[in-house]
Amino acid sequence: MNQAPTLEELMHSCGRSALHLEMRDGYMRNDPMYTAWQGGHRYKQADRASWWHPWLDLVAQTTRRGVSVRRARVVSEPVSEYIRFEYDVTFRNVAVGEQVRWLPRRSTTDLALPGNDFWLFDGALVLVHHFSGEGDKVGAELVQEPAVVKLCASAFEAVWERATPHDEYQPV
Repeated sequence: MNQAPTLEELMHSCGRSALHLEMRDGYMRNDPMYTAWQGGHRYKQADRASWWHPWLDLVAQTTRRGVSVRRARVVSEPVSEYIRFEYDVTFRNVAVGEQVRWLPRRSTTDLALPGNDFWLFDGALVLVHHFSGEGDKVGAELVQEPAVVKLCASAFEAVWERATPHDEYQPV
């Protein structure tokens, strides 16, 4: 795997767009936010101090610079417990200017999707994320090969076109 710049560095340097395609039904299940959610904790949108963190600052700064930040999630239905958690906390992404859409996996059968989650920056750089079977991040690589960039761009747009905006999606 190539040594990749951090996601934060790529967000700082992009000028037009940052697209994120997520296709797993669970990530980092030992995340303190997730374990608190499993224990019954729910964030109140009005209590911004309780849910704000540096990633949200970065996305807010990025969108204020005029960069379009879009996230599409392909999910199995009925959704996993982890996806239900993600759905519950996505109001934070929306609050900082990120656009989020959801697409049931059953609606992707005829789409060519890459095997890994990724970020695509300015239509030219793909940051591929690698996860263990349990959803822990095990690495990342930066890919600039035109065929990979083209696949990721077309996959993201195909998912985005079919997906339901966050404020209209109801997890099953």
